[in-house]
Amino acid sequence: MGEGSPLEDVREGESVIEVNQPSPEDQRVDALLQADKVDLPGLAEAIEAQEPSDAAETLEQIGEAVAVEVIEEMETESAAEALAHMHPTLAVSVLEDLIEEDPSYAGQLIEEMAPDDATDLLQNLTDASRDRLLGTLGKVEAVKFRRLLEYPKRSAGGMMTTDYLAVRDSMSVREATEAIRRAERLGEDWLYVFVVDWRGRLQGRATMRALLLADPTQRVIAISEKRVDAIKPEIGREEVAREFEKYDYLVLPVVDHEDRMLGVITVDDVVDAIRQESTEDAQAMVGAGRAEAVFSSVSDKLRGRLPWLFVNLFTSSIAAFVVLQFDGLIASIAVLAVIMPVIANQAGNAGQQSLAVTLRGIVLDEVREGSALRLVRREAIVGMINGTICGVLVGGAVACIELVQQPGTSMWKLGIVVGISMTLALAVGTLVGSSLPLIVRRFGADPATASTIFLTMVTDSMSFLVFLGLANALSSWIGIVIAGQ
Repeated sequence: MGEGSPLEDVREGESVIEVNQPSPEDQRVDALLQADKVDLPGLAEAIEAQEPSDAAETLEQIGEAVAVEVIEEMETESAAEALAHMHPTLAVSVLEDLIEEDPSYAGQLIEEMAPDDATDLLQNLTDASRDRLLGTLGKVEAVKFRRLLEYPKRSAGGMMTTDYLAVRDSMSVREATEAIRRAERLGEDWLYVFVVDWRGRLQGRATMRALLLADPTQRVIAISEKRVDAIKPEIGREEVAREFEKYDYLVLPVVDHEDRMLGVITVDDVVDAIRQESTEDAQAMVGAGRAEAVFSSVSDKLRGRLPWLFVNLFTSSIAAFVVLQFDGLIASIAVLAVIMPVIANQAGNAGQQSLAVTLRGIVLDEVREGSALRLVRREAIVGMINGTICGVLVGGAVACIELVQQPGTSMWKLGIVVGISMTLALAVGTLVGSSLPLIVRRFGADPATASTIFLTMVTDSMSFLVFLGLANALSSWIGIVIAGQ
């Protein structure tokens, strides 16, 4: 093999890098970050060489202030890609700072991004910053983004990108191919060419493979699929995600009510939406702000959390009020205070299990109108069975106290009360956990919102009420002399 052959270049170079190992570019960035003094131009150059997602992680690592300075040193295209891959909350903060310092450069970054990525950031800017940034763009670009911003963020229109390939149905394959070559932005993930008529109405879809193999003189519509699935812009992103999952779409066109092409949604956008939706639901369940992130400001965190902490303070007071009604009973036999949290904790845990399963079913559209009652009934049965098993174990443990420490105190009777209470409490927990999100959805609200807070209120209050109420009702049989009576 001759000197300088391609084979030798491949062997000597680092053509294969394991995905779980740091690349040479990552190692160079780490070395620069560990230096006593940060070389901004050198760091910017090193970050440019990283993959966009890795560059985004680096910018997140160095903090907002330094990230702004580094982005200003980077080439516009690389900076825009890295900014688009950063966590939305931090990316918006960085973009806000860039708008304050150099709005024209911030506008250039937005123009370099894919329209859907740019729109995501624009939607989260303050009105003043958004207007200032859009004012630096050309008239065509500004109008495009303003139209995209008209769609709700959580809709198909808010997810779509206007970067797609479309050719006229009257074109030949040769003319369509030439039009594709002249496209200003040739996306690397373009799998299809959409065929439209003179009014922009979707007529069909052709694959790149079909274009390459077709006779150049054929009309492009002749090699296209005439039946094309599409979606309307007002459809919610959860429904969009379900359609992608159900039919394994890679790309789905978005059309208006006259079937005119508006944009396309790609599978990577859907994956991002699913991940964001899951994160928001998890945070909403415990009363944290839906949009909160680790990079959020203190004021944003307080606005998201404090109202629900007040709600939790009120709901937890209900359980405390229930316990207060049985203060004499608890004073008479201290072991009740030990058993109470065990029953409440088990009921809460059982309720959380049912809640998680039901919420997942709602998200995946598995819980239909006719199946909701069967779901709740099945969960209640599971709670009864689990409660009986746990009740026998805990009740037996309480009964054994008589044998070990207090012979002749009728603790076995209290053990029976504990067992019955555990069974009922877990049944209530699973019943509430499965029905709560269904009831909330019925009223048109988000089933995940603070569901954990309200579930805990019900399970704690009912557990204490069932256990202490039953013990109080059977106090003479158990042999408890209630203090103050």
